[in-house]
Amino acid sequence: MPNPSPQRLGLLGGTFDPPHRGHLAAAVAVREALGLDRVDFLVANDPWQKSGERDVTPAAVRIEMVHALVDGSEGIDVDDREVRRGGLTYTVETLEEIVREMPGTDVFLIVGQDTADRIHTWKRHAEVLALSTLVVVNRDQNAQHVPPALADARVLFVSMPSVDVSSTDVRAAVAAGNDIVAMTSVGVAEVVRTHGLYGAIA
Repeated sequence: MPNPSPQRLGLLGGTFDPPHRGHLAAAVAVREALGLDRVDFLVANDPWQKSGERDVTPAAVRIEMVHALVDGSEGIDVDDREVRRGGLTYTVETLEEIVREMPGTDVFLIVGQDTADRIHTWKRHAEVLALSTLVVVNRDQNAQHVPPALADARVLFVSMPSVDVSSTDVRAAVAAGNDIVAMTSVGVAEVVRTHGLYGAIA
């Protein structure tokens, strides 16, 4: 579990299959831009909107990869509560837990513009927006826009340098036998190799 309660907490959720340098860059950019005490990577157990799309790496291994990615990064941690809770992952339930456990903490939910555009499809999305400040990470300052569903929400924008990598790219690179250290980290690449993930040769 992450360390004691911060006053300003950022949450970056995802499947992280695998996590990559773009994820870490987003977390660091938001923490620095907003002066957050900590940003936690929230590892999803079974994200309901993605469930059944493809086989997902076991949660324990994804958590191991996220720890490997953030190792040594100041103010960046890993929260495995969604995996421990089990079942389908709903952000609103996670936010309710955190607010109960850390009263008085300002929670900043970090998403990309594409996620912000479809947040109205989330379970109890109005409560998600009431429980947190939405932070939209964008690579283009001029492309910022607030979808209608977010009109009354607390929304902040943070621009970050472009990191041209995705989890799909990393999985494809592993399957092709290519090195992924530049896309992820030495630690993540070692976890992938050790577990023979994505077609890697152990």
